[in-house]
Amino acid sequence: MNLWQRMTGSDLTREWTAFEARAAALPADHRAAWQQIKLHLTASHSDFTGRNLLPIADGALGLLEETAADGQSVREVLGDDIAGFCAALAGGEGAPSYRDRWRDQLNRNVARKLNRLGG
Repeated sequence: MNLWQRMTGSDLTREWTAFEARAAALPADHRAAWQQIKLHLTASHSDFTGRNLLPIADGALGLLEETAADGQSVREVLGDDIAGFCAALAGGEGAPSYRDRWRDQLNRNVARKLNRLGG
């Protein structure tokens, strides 16, 4: 990927378009689960560009493709808590949530203030 693609995000557009083409081939219940997975991942675990979600989304979509090919239902694989599944999936990949980022920022600010007072 070159600098221009990174700056414009055209590489991301190409990746997400490929994901959507793969998802279009899924059964209806798997497509609905894919939409919910995208929503939960981008709402809580995306960085500014969303690049950190590409491997996570690829893995989730691959799981949906495999389960559809095996004839399993979404409920058998993901359960009833898709938000919890996404949190576990993103947490396992190391994608911080907004809460994690805010906590880190607060800790840095407090440490900086304490250093000023003590030093």
